[in-house]
Amino acid sequence: MASNDTPTSSARLSRAEVPPADYWQRWSVENAPPAEAVRAHIAAPPASPAAAPDQDPAAAETPYRVLIVEDDRSQALFAQSVLHGAGMQAIVQMEAEGVQQAIAEHRPDLILMDLHMPGLDGMRLTALIRQNPHQQLLPIVFLTGDPDPERQFEVLDSGADDFLTKPIRPRHLVAAVANRIRRSRQQSQGAAAGPALNNPETGLPTRHNLMLQLDAALSAAEPGGLMFIEIASALSLRERYGYAAFERLMMQAGRRLAEAGRPHLLARLNDNSFLLLARGMDEDAADALARSVRQALSAHPFLVREEESLHLRCAIGHAHLSQGFEDAGVALEAVERAALQARLVTDGVAAYQGSTDAAAQEHLALLEGQIELAYQPIVAVAGSDTAQYQVLLRLRRNDGTLLSAGQVIPAAEAAGRIADLDQQVLDHALGLLHRYQHAVPPMRLFVSQSLRTLAREAFADWLLKAIADRQIAGSALVIDVRLADALVHAVTLQQFCEKLMPAGVQFCLSQFEPGDEANALMTQLPLGFVRMAGRFAGSHGSQKLRDELRGAIDAAHRAGLQIIGQQIEDPQAAAAMWMSGIDFIQGNVVQSVGSELDFDFQNTVL
Repeated sequence: MASNDTPTSSARLSRAEVPPADYWQRWSVENAPPAEAVRAHIAAPPASPAAAPDQDPAAAETPYRVLIVEDDRSQALFAQSVLHGAGMQAIVQMEAEGVQQAIAEHRPDLILMDLHMPGLDGMRLTALIRQNPHQQLLPIVFLTGDPDPERQFEVLDSGADDFLTKPIRPRHLVAAVANRIRRSRQQSQGAAAGPALNNPETGLPTRHNLMLQLDAALSAAEPGGLMFIEIASALSLRERYGYAAFERLMMQAGRRLAEAGRPHLLARLNDNSFLLLARGMDEDAADALARSVRQALSAHPFLVREEESLHLRCAIGHAHLSQGFEDAGVALEAVERAALQARLVTDGVAAYQGSTDAAAQEHLALLEGQIELAYQPIVAVAGSDTAQYQVLLRLRRNDGTLLSAGQVIPAAEAAGRIADLDQQVLDHALGLLHRYQHAVPPMRLFVSQSLRTLAREAFADWLLKAIADRQIAGSALVIDVRLADALVHAVTLQQFCEKLMPAGVQFCLSQFEPGDEANALMTQLPLGFVRMAGRFAGSHGSQKLRDELRGAIDAAHRAGLQIIGQQIEDPQAAAAMWMSGIDFIQGNVVQSVGSELDFDFQNTVL
């Protein structure tokens, strides 16, 4: 697959911005309407909206109410007079301590707040306001003279909705405040009537809307196609251009994809992927449509910065709705798998092949047996007071054959049993941590999990409850995810990490291969560890490999991560790893995989 255009040297030096706190929930609507209601709405194409009456809707609205929080009297009176002149009610509060009372008394539509306040600054005050459940959606706009973009995104991350840079022109102030209040009131009215079916910012269907339409199409056994569209090199684009520019770029990409796929529906799934649903389409035309959509995306450049443009590429996995999917989730998983295959072919398009009933039965038969876990120590080269093991999956079949994880996991994924398998392994690991919670040295377990498992909404809640019920220290558990999965499901992993981090759970990126996207992932996910791909165990025999390893280790250490070298079989390989700056060594040179947790970490010298 062709890569994106090479950036300019100045672009390469730019630093990624920090996205707002709600960044990862931008493309779906929580508390989706009941499926029956949506199916009734989507059974036929939507009717054209009725013409608006010859009446200004704003005339019937109450005046906009703005609370101005500003300690500088002249600045406060300036903003108040400008807003009064535009027909708004503006109340000034010059002391941060009186803001909560002012909110309760005046019930403002928006708070216009100075960033730099004496005593309690604007960001801390915003955090206090957001602690009140009734004020979590109250628009807060900062006035700031600070031109630093990093500072401005800290403002957004604190819970604010927008910022205006001083000095500000009166017309700009009025427009910014009025537009924000108008959108807030419209959203409140829409929330009273039920969640929106379209994203208010892009006009595209929401993820929930499209998934419900997909469920409806599958239930009705309609013909058609489904396409998973993954924008290439998204992580490096975010790293290169920053959050705001990347968002604008993805919105432009969404509009172009929607136009290319018209009249079929397109929704943004997450950071860099879209889903196209073609209900009623001749299934023989699915491959041609996928290629047409891909060509339309890359045909013309996108303007990403002033006087700088680039071409976007994508991989598309597609499937026929007639391939026997149980529900929308199973269909989505199928086209995601096809997209993984599409990344490996030159034309960037792959069809989901499915599996025959005989193959499915064969996969299920392979999984019949008893799980037997094995363990391998992970030893710190500089010594450590923690006993660390990787938990390795084994399955003992009924005929006595012992299968490795490399045999079991693909079969579980093909049979749709991977989530059950992952949960059993993790539950066993939690049981071990409970049993050894008072051991000396303390124990830490690395447990591999599939991103398809982590994507299940109830899984994070189950894991948090299991940790709490067993009274385990969350830091004793490290969730291990493969780099290839993380690159495709970066947003899913980010969401899962955010849910588990408060409990202390840590994360490891395994099978790591250096590259622009992989390196960006190290800085954008809350990781603690990186496990290098097995090929780096041979670095002692190749200067090129040693240089590549040293570069990856340096990048990880700059990101505050620790590096694990795996499959280390002999002292020469271990010495090369040590010289490169590795933090932990795992392999037969330390101890081979076994069924016991009996390695002597305190007296081992590498």
